[in-house]
Amino acid sequence: MEKKFENLDLDNLDIQILSILMNDASIPYTEIAKKLIVSGGTIHVRMKKMEELGIIKGSNLTINPQKVGFDITAFLGIYLEKGSQYNNAVEQLKQVKEVVELHYCTGTYSMFAKIVCRDTTHLRKVLNEDIQAVKGIQRTETIISLEESIKRQISLT
Repeated sequence: MEKKFENLDLDNLDIQILSILMNDASIPYTEIAKKLIVSGGTIHVRMKKMEELGIIKGSNLTINPQKVGFDITAFLGIYLEKGSQYNNAVEQLKQVKEVVELHYCTGTYSMFAKIVCRDTTHLRKVLNEDIQAVKGIQRTETIISLEESIKRQISLT
């Protein structure tokens, strides 16, 4: 069954290309072309098109934070004093390098962040000196992750 991506101007070949690269972004275009029985130039043109459409936001290298000394992952529920302080809080939180994700959300919290630190001492310092110092943050709730059991991209097929 073919999935419809009408609003994105994608066809089945685009979806196949994306699926292959989402599984392993290091695969050369020529190898993808062989798998899909098209030319390498076709893969290049399709990738360029998807970048221009904003479907592909770039590529990056993913490391295991624990292997480089960052042993604590925590999720932070952030309460803002006022919703109007959101943009200012985001700009300040962008300066905290340990904040690796930040979401504006509904529900209990105004914002939800993922932070990665070396250890509990580092986490306490980031919370007390960096995050609590952000103008507009009323308070936070910290949830420490014990294990990441699933991490994946969405499935296009």
